[in-house]
Amino acid sequence: MKKVIVLIGAGSIGQAITRRVSAGRHVLLADLRQENADAAARILSDAGFEVTTATADVSQRASVEALVQKATSLGDVFGVVHAAGVSPSQAPPDAILHVDLYGTALVLEEFGKVIARGGSGVVIASQSGHRLPPLSVDQNAALAMTPVEDLLSLPFLQSDQVKDSLHAYQLAKRGNALRVMAEAVRWGKRGARINTISPGIIITPLANDELKGPRGDGYRRMLEISAAGRAGTPDEVGNVAALLMGPDGAFITGSDFLIDGGVTAAYWYGDLAPKQN
Repeated sequence: MKKVIVLIGAGSIGQAITRRVSAGRHVLLADLRQENADAAARILSDAGFEVTTATADVSQRASVEALVQKATSLGDVFGVVHAAGVSPSQAPPDAILHVDLYGTALVLEEFGKVIARGGSGVVIASQSGHRLPPLSVDQNAALAMTPVEDLLSLPFLQSDQVKDSLHAYQLAKRGNALRVMAEAVRWGKRGARINTISPGIIITPLANDELKGPRGDGYRRMLEISAAGRAGTPDEVGNVAALLMGPDGAFITGSDFLIDGGVTAAYWYGDLAPKQN
């Protein structure tokens, strides 16, 4: 049987990761839009990878279940790279929660049923999850453990509580890391591992949208003040993912890796820290 790597989200970060973990394996590349999947598949195919494409909407259970079925028809699912999502400048709060929070939980649940022994996965979260103030113990447990179909009914995720896209995004990305920690227990029973990576500002088309959007000035200030003094690249995220998904990361599961050039450190303890009244 072939070993299959599933990439969900055909963007720059997902492609960079896939290039590092898919040599000699079959890549199933899924995106919401077929044209995006086809464009990424051409790049990977030209680099020597065997690629099959699919469309998938992670906010729809039937679509995710169909993707799992297609993946298992190709071989043993040995890796999952979940890089699909929408940003605060691209969608309203309810859409962000549906795609980034519910969709991630759904992908983890369904691929957790078929991941092969020795397999691994990474979920792309965000530095934004690290800038959300602490949640209560009960809220953490709810984001981590609530059944997928009940997740969006949690009281603190309702529209009267989550009134802007950035707050929704922060909750979703914090939820991703918590969900992965819980799912690592279930994946571990199959002999597989799962982790999150929380990138900062990585130069991709999505990041360029953010830099040109209403929060662009704030993002540029983050970069100027951070220890690194620059944005990151997809390849730098790919380097971390290669560790987490490869044999050198065999002791790592249920963890979240922040890769943001020091922006979060500056936010909590440096010049980006919110002013106290």
